[in-house]
Amino acid sequence: MTKYDYNVIVIGAGSGGLVASLIAAATQAKVALIEADKMGGDCLNTGCVPSKALIKAAKTAHEIRHASRFGISCAEPEIDFSAVMQHVHGAIAAIEPHDSVERFTGLGVECFQDKAFVEDAHHVRVGDKTLSCRSIIIATGAKAFVPDIPGLDKSDYLSSDTLWQLTQLPQKLLVLGGGPIGVEMAQAFQRLGSQVTIADRNSRLLKVEDEDVSQSLLQQFEKEGIDCLLNHQLQAIDAESNTAQFSHHDETVTLSFDKILIALGRTASISGFGLEQLGLEISPQRRISSNGFLQTNIKNIYVCGDVTGPYQFTHAASHQAWYATVNALFSPIKRFRVNYDNMAWCTFVDPQIARLGINEQEAKTKGIACEVSRYDLKDLDRAICEGKNQGFIKVLSKPGTDKILGVTIVAEHGGELLAEFALAKTHGLGLNKILATLHIYPSWSEANKFVASEWRKKHIPRLALVFLKLFHKIRRLHGE
Repeated sequence: MTKYDYNVIVIGAGSGGLVASLIAAATQAKVALIEADKMGGDCLNTGCVPSKALIKAAKTAHEIRHASRFGISCAEPEIDFSAVMQHVHGAIAAIEPHDSVERFTGLGVECFQDKAFVEDAHHVRVGDKTLSCRSIIIATGAKAFVPDIPGLDKSDYLSSDTLWQLTQLPQKLLVLGGGPIGVEMAQAFQRLGSQVTIADRNSRLLKVEDEDVSQSLLQQFEKEGIDCLLNHQLQAIDAESNTAQFSHHDETVTLSFDKILIALGRTASISGFGLEQLGLEISPQRRISSNGFLQTNIKNIYVCGDVTGPYQFTHAASHQAWYATVNALFSPIKRFRVNYDNMAWCTFVDPQIARLGINEQEAKTKGIACEVSRYDLKDLDRAICEGKNQGFIKVLSKPGTDKILGVTIVAEHGGELLAEFALAKTHGLGLNKILATLHIYPSWSEANKFVASEWRKKHIPRLALVFLKLFHKIRRLHGE
């Protein structure tokens, strides 16, 4: 009988790998965690944490500029960009202990800070050691995608991986890509004082969202002075003159910039640690292919997070990590199929854009019948009080029922507002249950109740209304 050093070896200490190793240790399995770079992966070091710290600083500057609407006079904020970046790195440093080697070692995980090389399905080399295991979980994440554009390699371009080393605010920032990273950074840098141009080859920003969502974001960006160039395809970069050439319909458009940020998505980290020789199946999207149990074509190798997709979110990686780990440790005795039905996400622009389940364009593409209930925040008392009453909540429900199929929120605190719908959808609660729940006045969460009320108004039986009208008439006529 073969004996192994570990039950499972986890490669990559980002959100997926950290959660996978914790779950394995919690079940009393012997687990090794290997990370070649920094513990915490992209989320802590170059993704969620620094970007949200920067967004907060930018929003503070924006609020100061517009304080006069509340009767408060303020001068133009004086922005010390190096101090802003100190705040960003301070946030990383404060959260770093949560993901540290010391913490995970204390929780029973054996950590190796070195490059991993998978020798075969049961052996991983790290440094001068070769470790054996029953199963491997690959959680190596992704890196910024950089297109093959003439001249780009000669320019000092930024990406979400390198942006955080900036010490001076760019006067003119060109952002390539209208996806989540692009729009978040475009708004943040505009608010911090850059003149931002965002360019995308598509006809609208955030193309995976509904058209009214994209239009709402475009209007907000134009209001804030961001130049939005849609239907613009990048053709070349001239590094000497700091200019970019785009094709726009039948024309060539030339733009100048001080810095250029590449925000065209992320590509899975699948090379450099032995996967090529294993014969792991790679998808057309250049990710490691896996089945519903997050198992690769090599039965004892599992995956989770950005390296396999389909979602590239920290919480998606954590969600997958549970399934990958439990299946790696307990299959074939027991295994679980990963479920994405209740996947939620938020793009942290202002106002935030939050999503749960399907939206209208996805329902149309997939031929899913649905009803749409909508509530506009212009009527929400709390939003009016705070001067933030732009946006809406849109709920898709199964026709004739209150079953939630999807939710889209464009609102201040949109990500927080989505949580109630996520709870309801996950546990099979419909809009009637939300309507019947007491919500504090005046609060943002009342909007959730009001959109449920919009659904209910459309489903009051006509016969019941006729009966009630007659009932009250009779009571008026006959007294006691």
